Amino acid sequence: MTDPVFFTKIESLSLGHLAELVDAQLPDNADGSMLIDTVAPINAAASGQITFLDNPKYVADLEKTEASAVLCAKRYVDKVPDGVVALEVKNPYLAFSQISAAFYPEALKPLAYFDSQGGISQAAHIHPSAKIEAGVCVEPGASVGALAEIGSGTTVGVNAVIGQGVRVGRDCHIGANCVLQHTLVGDRVILHPGVCSGQDGFGFSMSATGHQKVPQIGRVIIQDNVEIGANSTIDRGANRDTIIGEGTKIDNQVQIGHNVEVGRHCVLVSQVGLSGSSTLQDFVAIGGQSGVAGHITVGMGAQIAAVSVVKDDVPAGGRYGGVPAKPVKQWFREMSALKKLAEKKS
Repeated sequence: MTDPVFFTKIESLSLGHLAELVDAQLPDNADGSMLIDTVAPINAAASGQITFLDNPKYVADLEKTEASAVLCAKRYVDKVPDGVVALEVKNPYLAFSQISAAFYPEALKPLAYFDSQGGISQAAHIHPSAKIEAGVCVEPGASVGALAEIGSGTTVGVNAVIGQGVRVGRDCHIGANCVLQHTLVGDRVILHPGVCSGQDGFGFSMSATGHQKVPQIGRVIIQDNVEIGANSTIDRGANRDTIIGEGTKIDNQVQIGHNVEVGRHCVLVSQVGLSGSSTLQDFVAIGGQSGVAGHITVGMGAQIAAVSVVKDDVPAGGRYGGVPAKPVKQWFREMSALKKLAEKKS
């Protein structure tokens, strides 16, 4: 069996060019014309490759690396082996991502599933009233409904469904088996396989005689430069819009309820659940498997630890964790006290 390579790589780049790309100063004895072939992990890098150190857990690997160059913070420069060029940067992981993008520009956006040439497949289903700009790729089995609109440079993956009246902006990637209803999508949005957006919110008027369905008449608005992971779900609003703010990044298997407002540049890690009518202000980060109760606000820049339950408002800049979530210093004190009680001899 052959060993396939899925992404086309730039042949090689000079060390001087890479240093300039990440705003690093070449050491005096470094050869800026030296060619670097590719990026590699620190414990597997070989001559002709560049790696990085960001996590102090891997300092021992840094001291043994066989890479030609390494990106690292100032405090680790002295630990770089002789013969390896140290490129000092403030944020090694960011610098590594910039260099990786230079070598593998195709990997910044998912590839088409079926045909790299693009175009509209004869096996796709396009309603006559749909408006599709030039340069759109619609792959086999995909369906585009009545009055839907899709902007140029967008790919609609295999078996994806773009529902009636849905609008998708330019340079987007709609992954295989995605289903969009009652949704407006901005530009440069990436939806990974299986994302569902715009389905009914979970709204029922409950009583002793049964549960009356409440019509969900809002929309989902996904702003520019959002990325949403595989099998995540976003319910449309009940009486106003569910909004995902510009630049927000959402991991796999995240559930977002109706009327939720997610601000700009938030980060939601896998299996986070946001209950209906909750609000996240800009730059909120929530760790995996955490839940946010309905009708509360998480303030700008707040951070929620993984596996936490947020049931009350969180102030801007707050760092919270636990069940129920509380300021992390208080949480740590409580955990420490419980540990001491558990270890105390009877």
